[in-house]
Amino acid sequence: MFLFFASLCASDACALPSARWEGRIQIPGRELTLVVDLAQDSTGTWTGSVILPGLGIKGAPLGDLVVKETEASFAIKDSLSAPGFEPARCKTRLTPAGGLNGEFLQGGLSAPFELTRTGAPQVEPPRVSTSIAREFEGEWKGRYELMGYPRDVTLKLSRPTGSAAAAAADFVIVGKKTNQLPVDLLTQTGDFLAIESRAFGITFEARLKKEAGELQGVLTQGPFELPLVLRRSNP
Repeated sequence: MFLFFASLCASDACALPSARWEGRIQIPGRELTLVVDLAQDSTGTWTGSVILPGLGIKGAPLGDLVVKETEASFAIKDSLSAPGFEPARCKTRLTPAGGLNGEFLQGGLSAPFELTRTGAPQVEPPRVSTSIAREFEGEWKGRYELMGYPRDVTLKLSRPTGSAAAAAADFVIVGKKTNQLPVDLLTQTGDFLAIESRAFGITFEARLKKEAGELQGVLTQGPFELPLVLRRSNP
């Protein structure tokens, strides 16, 4: 059987196809749905994105993506990483039946998964930061509690010269220690603001309440969703 499969793999018919692949990761005590989109353009360049609904990840770009005939490897470093830890990685291989089997690797642990081809790839385009309206500019402060400890939050938003330029954010959370969060994505749509710090696994989504001078929203950190209201400190 192995020799037969190996002879087939010498032809293009056995090369890993562009597709959406869906299945489950078998981690101890839990199963996670995994959706991987892999696409190859006319120049032969591969791109991809991943969905892990159980971890709140939707359309995260794949890093370090390498595809060689029947094998593909990639990292989920923007969404599943933290300071001091290696990013999550996956190694996959096309099976004789046309599936995609592999290992999910993080923190010295590994978990197997099996994926099935379910259709054409739906690779999410990379998201980019946007400009913000003047009403969002300034310094905002608030507090939330996590696992019995209070955290003080300061968010400073600014607009670089040029209305179309991406906004800048200074995002600091002070608990047992001070954490200066690198902001990877900042977007504004209407009165809605969204901020992501992928290195810390933190997102903050809020709606501007002009009359109250508040950003009313939710801070997500790993599996925790916590209400957070930031009030303008320099009206």
